[in-house]
Amino acid sequence: MTISPHIITALAPLPVLVPMLAAAATLVLGRRPRAQRIITLVALIGVLVVSGLLLYLADRDGTTAIQVGGWDSPIGITLVVDRLSAMMLVVSSIVLLAVMAYAVGQGIRDGSEDQPVSIFLPTYLALTAGISNAFLAGDLFNLYVGFEVLLAASFVLLTLGASADRVRAGVSYVMVSMVSSLIFLAGIAFAYAATGTLNLADMATRLDGIPSGTRTAIFGVLLVAFGIKAAVFPLSTWLPDSYPTAPAPVTAVFAGLLTKVGVYAIIRAHTLLFPEGELDNVLMVCGLLTMLVGILGAIAQSDIKRLLSFTLVSHIGYMVFGVALSTQSGLSGAIYYVAHHILVQTTLFLVVGLIERQAGSSSLRRLGGLAAASPVLAIVFLVPALNLGGIPPFSGFIGKVALLQAGSADASVLAWILVAGGTLTSLLTLYVVARVWTKAFWRARADAPEGDLADVSPSALLDESEADISFDDRADVGRIPAMMLIPTVALVAVGLAMTVFAGQIIQISDRAASDLQNRSIYIDAVLGGHPGGEVQEAPR
Repeated sequence: MTISPHIITALAPLPVLVPMLAAAATLVLGRRPRAQRIITLVALIGVLVVSGLLLYLADRDGTTAIQVGGWDSPIGITLVVDRLSAMMLVVSSIVLLAVMAYAVGQGIRDGSEDQPVSIFLPTYLALTAGISNAFLAGDLFNLYVGFEVLLAASFVLLTLGASADRVRAGVSYVMVSMVSSLIFLAGIAFAYAATGTLNLADMATRLDGIPSGTRTAIFGVLLVAFGIKAAVFPLSTWLPDSYPTAPAPVTAVFAGLLTKVGVYAIIRAHTLLFPEGELDNVLMVCGLLTMLVGILGAIAQSDIKRLLSFTLVSHIGYMVFGVALSTQSGLSGAIYYVAHHILVQTTLFLVVGLIERQAGSSSLRRLGGLAAASPVLAIVFLVPALNLGGIPPFSGFIGKVALLQAGSADASVLAWILVAGGTLTSLLTLYVVARVWTKAFWRARADAPEGDLADVSPSALLDESEADISFDDRADVGRIPAMMLIPTVALVAVGLAMTVFAGQIIQISDRAASDLQNRSIYIDAVLGGHPGGEVQEAPR
């Protein structure tokens, strides 16, 4: 059966429209949690199916631009489906669906029956719409709107339950995000003042006639805004203090996806608007420091959530490295690594939620004997942990080799330094996950310095110095609900599929990188005239 290329016109808006309509429906059905959950899961499954079709069509037919509401480009709202945006939609929809299934299994709470669960699902769906909108946006302001939808939804999810730690982390997160948004708005204003347009394709053509100093200044402002959202050093200090306090499903989706939206924005701006590479050396230095500072911070942590938050920061450096090389091989490696890292990092944070459910804590000082207590949990942790560490033949190893080969092919002094830094970071990542394995899973619980406290509820702790340590005061510690375990295992399987089908996935990332390098494909698809893409009008 042949799928008509024109069907993409109807499909492209759906990853944004479906979750927004579902969010409205679940908000109306706030007193019917069962109906809320069914609507949410059906909507996320629908987004996944649509995203898969968009990737198939984009890979088969090339880049397509859709004009929403009948306004011609560059005036109206443009949605652009190319291999990069479609690939990000597929990976993000897989993660969003798995995390939602996990949250349903957890009871969409984190230790309290009094959580405002009726607002969780509409907010989560709004977050989904914001992510999809950011990936599809064909103009800077629509990209900004996607970021703001993310910010609003993120604050609600981050402070769910209104505990002191979560509110404190949420306020810090929002303040940093607001600064990023203000800088982004300034960048939009500067770009519009210089070019007279916000449409990315139109702006790309007009920037060619702008003095190089002005272009570099605009790119620098946008990089700061996107760098904060992507947690690129030195703009990453907010992340380790914000994510670990949230409920396990929220932490997982934040860690897996939100920083990658910032990375996506960097890739799109660098390749489409500013391909000259004026700030590539700056990006390389930031990538190197992001790798090293992040992994050194992870080594110093004794809580698994904070440890993984620092490894999250560290591995953003690999993606920045690939982008900064400004080569097809570097971009291809970065795209593959983004997809790999979204899956693996999300999986590991879900596993931490299972560890807390099983043992009552995520502190390495209080954990031990988990391999004997729950062999399934041990396997579910070990596979993505080795994947993150870059052990062959996992996708983490494949992605790192692709990036290191691209750096070696560049052969500049700075690129060789990044290759050495990336290799060291990979080894230190393996050390970090091995330390978690030996302490939490391999050693006996009795050998843990505070092993006897792991099951103690917060109210039983009389020492005020322990008041900031988070515990789940639940009667079900030690039992892992099947609906929490199944989505986690499914994500482990998808991560392994990235290894099994690495050849085909890398071929797609190669073609996506080739499209990014030849920006005329994107420009002509939006403005018209390119044979590989055509401007189509969405139905009103």
